[in-house]
Amino acid sequence: MNSTNNPVALFAIVTAIWGSTWLAITFQLGIVEPEISVVYRFALAAAMLFLWCRASGRRLGFPLRTQVWLAAQGATMFGLNYVGVYLAERYIASGLVAVAFSTFVFMLPLGVWVTFGVPVTLRIALGASLGVAGVALMFLPELLGAAENPNAGQGIAYALGSTAIAAIGNLITIRLQRDRVPTMSANAWSMGYGALTAALVSVVGGSAWAFDWSFPYLASLFYLTVFGSIVAFGAYFRLVELVGAGRASFITISTPVLAMALSTLFEGYRWTAAAAIGAALAAAGNYLALTGSRPR
Repeated sequence: MNSTNNPVALFAIVTAIWGSTWLAITFQLGIVEPEISVVYRFALAAAMLFLWCRASGRRLGFPLRTQVWLAAQGATMFGLNYVGVYLAERYIASGLVAVAFSTFVFMLPLGVWVTFGVPVTLRIALGASLGVAGVALMFLPELLGAAENPNAGQGIAYALGSTAIAAIGNLITIRLQRDRVPTMSANAWSMGYGALTAALVSVVGGSAWAFDWSFPYLASLFYLTVFGSIVAFGAYFRLVELVGAGRASFITISTPVLAMALSTLFEGYRWTAAAAIGAALAAAGNYLALTGSRPR
């Protein structure tokens, strides 16, 4: 079966890529401000997609109304969302950000229900509850440590805000899909708009513009651009088309599990009993949600 029509393959592809981008992002930190790296990442992704769409004869011209939606998608999905995550990680540990972002499995299905009238099934609700509980157990030390962090409230606000923005971006994506806007052409425009949004935020915030020509930075930028952005978002949006946004949102539960597995291999992470139980709960939540029928 063609992997672009196989939900299991698409889910595995997106999980594998986004689960590994956590590690890749660590090589982006240093000389270049994180929000500036977001600009580079999505500007390069947009340029590559425009060239690919042009070379393959795909449609790139859209009416003003569609361009407005594409700009809104780009500003939310690829601009404010990513800037918000990076800002959150200035105040709280990345594990706590992962816990906050896992609430996406509640936000998006509820947003789809309110906006498009697609009901939230009991399996999705139970799966989301198990999944978020599992991610919380996986990062239990970070959760406990937040009580002693005077900036935890600000960091959590940024994390939850970026999660809500990502959910809004997904709702816009569904709208574009219902208007039959081609995914890769839409991504070319929206990633460009996302890069522009991040650039404007960086200018307003007074971020210092710089570039890192070291191999680790260039290699991680290439990986995040080609795989983390072009391939993963293309596969994710196709997954949304096939199984619905509610079930596709469980990517945010599966990626932390893979990220911790990779951390075990490359960063010496040692699993605790709580983390192991959390991973099992996350897997159970995914299974419960993804094996049910798609709501209509």
